[in-house]
Amino acid sequence: MSFEPTYTTWKQEDGNSRWQSPSNIALVKYWGKTGFQLPANPSLSFTLKNCYTDTTLHWSPKTAAVSGMTLFLEGVRNEKFEVKVGKFLSHIQPYLPFLKDFDLRIETSNSFPHSSGIASSASGMSALALNLCSMETRVSGNVPAEADFLQKASFLARIGSGSACRSVYGGLVSWGAHQHLRGASDLFGTPYAGVVHPVFHTLRDAVLLVHAGEKSVSSTVGHDLMHRNPFAQRRFEVAHENIDALIPILASGDVVAFGELVEREALMLHALMMTSQPYFLLFKPESVAVIEKIGAFRKQTGLPVYFTLDAGANVHLIYFGADHEAVKSFIDSALVVHCSEKGYICDETGAGPQALNR
Repeated sequence: MSFEPTYTTWKQEDGNSRWQSPSNIALVKYWGKTGFQLPANPSLSFTLKNCYTDTTLHWSPKTAAVSGMTLFLEGVRNEKFEVKVGKFLSHIQPYLPFLKDFDLRIETSNSFPHSSGIASSASGMSALALNLCSMETRVSGNVPAEADFLQKASFLARIGSGSACRSVYGGLVSWGAHQHLRGASDLFGTPYAGVVHPVFHTLRDAVLLVHAGEKSVSSTVGHDLMHRNPFAQRRFEVAHENIDALIPILASGDVVAFGELVEREALMLHALMMTSQPYFLLFKPESVAVIEKIGAFRKQTGLPVYFTLDAGANVHLIYFGADHEAVKSFIDSALVVHCSEKGYICDETGAGPQALNR
């Protein structure tokens, strides 16, 4: 499959595009890379609704021998992210050859704290990739089918941040080849094609902001450390096994088996961090306190409430729509004390990105 364009000319004109793209939370985690930005194991996530990045891309014909790019995060120029995005743009040049002829201005903001373990790179890179695909449509005059547009955006987003390829779609999304996931690929994310019981359409995620600051070790560094992790190969096998186990769980609506698997995946992710060489810890004492209280609340009430974590200290409390009021009361009475400035975000399964000015 090739994403290289067939057109050879493009319009030299100003334009802009704006996309809002959500974060996602992995149920079966991606941790470890192979080749160039390819996953060492498959993953399965659900797309959020309220945790998103809003990005506007402005373009104009270049005014100097070398095209320029400036990036503004929350209204302030961010040279650190300019370097990161600049590398991304150089990697995707073969797929968007017109970029060499334009200056770019990127304005981006998040609805949640950046770099704190809520997959801001997933929402950010997916929003940027969608904007770049919109730019391609405008300057080339080629209007792709919606499925092709999204697949290319997912492919490009993956080059910037692996999990970003899943944020191009709503609902349950897989990334990484797996024999029992129809259409799954290492190159891009794909909407989950299996049977999903209605209860899983009501998935909720309360993001408990235990630590709102930047995490001590980036996901990029963490992925690289998997090359020396003594448990890496077995972990990659377990990810395949857990997806095999999750497929019938999603079809049957077994929320208990679902929650138990999701919690094991979260703990395994952080165990891999702790057994890396050198090891690192992204847990905070408050993260552990929240996890213990969630377990105690589940035991006391019998409600199907579970936790997961991404590569950060913040705890995602996973539950179902029917239990929203009880869970909200539990958070306010027992969990906000562990959150930075008593902060948390009530989120739920989302429909995917929105074109605000395509």
